[in-house]
Amino acid sequence: FQSLDYDRCINDPYLEVLETMDNKKAQRYEAVKWVMVFAIGVCTGLVGLFVDFFVRLFTQLKFRVVQSSVEECTEKGCLALSLLELLGFNLTFVFLASLLVLIQPVAAGSGIPEIKCYLNGVKVPGVVRLRTVVCKAMGVLFSVAGGLFVGKEGPMIHSGAVVGAGLPQFQSISLRKIQFNFPYFRSDRDKRDFVSAGAAAGVAAAFGAPIGGTLFSLEEGSSFWNQGLTWKVLFCSMAATFTLNFFRSGIQFGSWGSFQLPGLLNFGEFKCSESDKKCHLWTAVDLGFFILMGIVGGLLGATFNCLNKRLAKYRMRNVHPKPKLVRVLESLLVSLTTTVVVFVASMVLGECRQISSSSHSGNDTLSLQGMSEDVNSSIKTFFCPNETYNDMATLFFNPQESAILQLFHQDGTFSPVTLSLFFLLYFLLSCWTYGISVPSGLFVPSLLCGAAFGRLVANLLKSYIGLDHIYSGTFALIGAAAFLGGVVRMTISLTVILIESTNEITYGLPIMITLMVAKWTGDFFNKGIYDIHVNLRGVPLLEWETEVEMDKLRASDIMEPNLTYVYPHTRIQSLVSILRTTVHHAFPVVTENRGNEREFMKGNQLISNNIKFKKSSILTRAGEQRKRSQSMKSYPSSELRNMCDEHIANEEPPEKEDLLQQMLERRYTPYPNLYPDQSPSEEWTMEERFRPLTFHGLILRSQLVTLLVRGVCYSESQSSASQPRLSHAEMSEDYPRYPDIHDLDLTLLNPRMIVDVTPYMNPSPFAVSPNTHVSQVFNLFRTMGLRHLPVVNAVGEIVGIITRHNLTHEFLQARLRQHYQTI
Repeated sequence: FQSLDYDRCINDPYLEVLETMDNKKAQRYEAVKWVMVFAIGVCTGLVGLFVDFFVRLFTQLKFRVVQSSVEECTEKGCLALSLLELLGFNLTFVFLASLLVLIQPVAAGSGIPEIKCYLNGVKVPGVVRLRTVVCKAMGVLFSVAGGLFVGKEGPMIHSGAVVGAGLPQFQSISLRKIQFNFPYFRSDRDKRDFVSAGAAAGVAAAFGAPIGGTLFSLEEGSSFWNQGLTWKVLFCSMAATFTLNFFRSGIQFGSWGSFQLPGLLNFGEFKCSESDKKCHLWTAVDLGFFILMGIVGGLLGATFNCLNKRLAKYRMRNVHPKPKLVRVLESLLVSLTTTVVVFVASMVLGECRQISSSSHSGNDTLSLQGMSEDVNSSIKTFFCPNETYNDMATLFFNPQESAILQLFHQDGTFSPVTLSLFFLLYFLLSCWTYGISVPSGLFVPSLLCGAAFGRLVANLLKSYIGLDHIYSGTFALIGAAAFLGGVVRMTISLTVILIESTNEITYGLPIMITLMVAKWTGDFFNKGIYDIHVNLRGVPLLEWETEVEMDKLRASDIMEPNLTYVYPHTRIQSLVSILRTTVHHAFPVVTENRGNEREFMKGNQLISNNIKFKKSSILTRAGEQRKRSQSMKSYPSSELRNMCDEHIANEEPPEKEDLLQQMLERRYTPYPNLYPDQSPSEEWTMEERFRPLTFHGLILRSQLVTLLVRGVCYSESQSSASQPRLSHAEMSEDYPRYPDIHDLDLTLLNPRMIVDVTPYMNPSPFAVSPNTHVSQVFNLFRTMGLRHLPVVNAVGEIVGIITRHNLTHEFLQARLRQHYQTI
């Protein structure tokens, strides 16, 4: 995995752009960004509309055919034929969904772990490509219509993020002919902001929760945030909600502009029946039950995550290494098992319950138009006589959104036995399903599973404790929040999402308390489901902050001292050798502390940055550093400082003076030659590898390859001023797919030509001292979205570099164990 370049490269081409920038151009740039944010919201809403329309179409077609077949075969005794018809629909849909994942493997799952990694600064291959969103959107509608226990709301977050990443680029790798001359937003820094907006728009479209979407992008994703980005993300979320609401209201109800359906999933309005005067949505006494439900929800969520982690490890060992057809067969096996369980459970385990008048009076309290009809029409009478309904079939033979509405708003009772069996079957099957090779969300299955748990608690309290005043819908909602919180471990954003989905602000306190208790309980055992899958993939995700114990380490303890560097003026053959023999994505630009430095730099302005010092100042500065921090001995440093430490410890005997003088003279000996033909290699000795190097800046691999591809160089007989200059637009023209060094045609290059990299490097990157505490390094690296952090000592020498890998929890733990062993 690669990191993303969120830090600005303040090089000469960028400074030229700043020189031409004025207030009008800045305002125009900002206006274009607002337009793009609005377009991302609209497009994300349209993607949600597409998925919702075809899921409804395919689901209605399937259930209409199967329901009529069941009704006929109940009398004729041919229920096996009905089961075969249901299997035919489900297996076909799931097979198509699996085929789409074979085309783009990153489209599998919900996509939330991948987007979380992207916003954290990790570049997951193919995660924001056009092919991904096409396979994701089409695959999720087939997997949901195929009867799998997955949701379409989770993949909406991934789809919105892909739209946010691709739309402002006005080009596509998949469709190479689609290209416009659009010079804006050609950096990872700008793309990150749009991905944040797109992910928030996906949440807003899924749940009709624009504020919740904004908080989700802030809480679960972005490591960098500011006030301006908050406004843009909220505006994008509002645009997505508005677009989806407008079209869904018009298509389903024919009342364009009424805005009755704000999201793909809406919980409806919770109200007690007017005839029941004792009923309250919730009371202070109920908070005790909600806390207990939060504890149980956290335990259930931890169990779910543990089982799913074991399944994921099993798949990584036994399924993924095998041919891709095995993944399709696994998806078909899950679909076959789910279909048979649903059909048999509805036929055998369901109970026939009386359709009481209270159910109609309760349904009449729903304010959303069509909600009452939706709840009534979703009652299934499979295998039951007139005026009764099958409670198990009502939950299984319906779309998941309809089943959730039944548990939230249906006053007709569900048997405790039915709710228990439904919860157990749904828990196990949804745990097995999450992780197979189909696009799948986890929000709605968790909500449905938790709603059954909450409804079961309400039934038990009413039947065995005699608490007739409680409102079953409230307990179903709290159960859904408890289980979902125990699985995903979200707090602020999930609270707001559930409040916006219910349109009931009075639920804020119980939902918040339940989610906090569920998170704290689950965190005792394991991490959230998304963090677990991130860790299983080995993605170097950075948490919000480090543990307090890590401050026993310094930057010198965790840095990478084995550096591969380039000189300000380097031959082409040396650059090609470095790029082809290493996988590093940035290289320090250094000069060796030598006497002929002015000749080496050929009048370059970097001369003023080089540190010139005398022997006396060397001894003084080295002695001060030694007294200030003992940790400086723990990292490879210059021969000079080590020699000075030894010199001070031995009280500077007279014969050592000559040795120090020899060291100073050898220090300025040009090595390698002026324009090195030899690159840093594994054959170098420790003395050669860790020689004192004055640090001037960082240059990226992509920048070096661009310079080579465009022939930016000069001959040894010329001055560096004769080298061609590239503009900022030319340097970023190939973004985001820069050419690879292995595709470079070396016959077009003269290996003896010289490249001056100083105009294109970043001369002022963030840097830290070797004595900097790990918490300071971590906060700087994460909040600024860095990719490389040089470690520079007090005399301007680079002694190491810190990357994302050096700040992961596992790496820090290993270094902390080494620290304890050396004490």
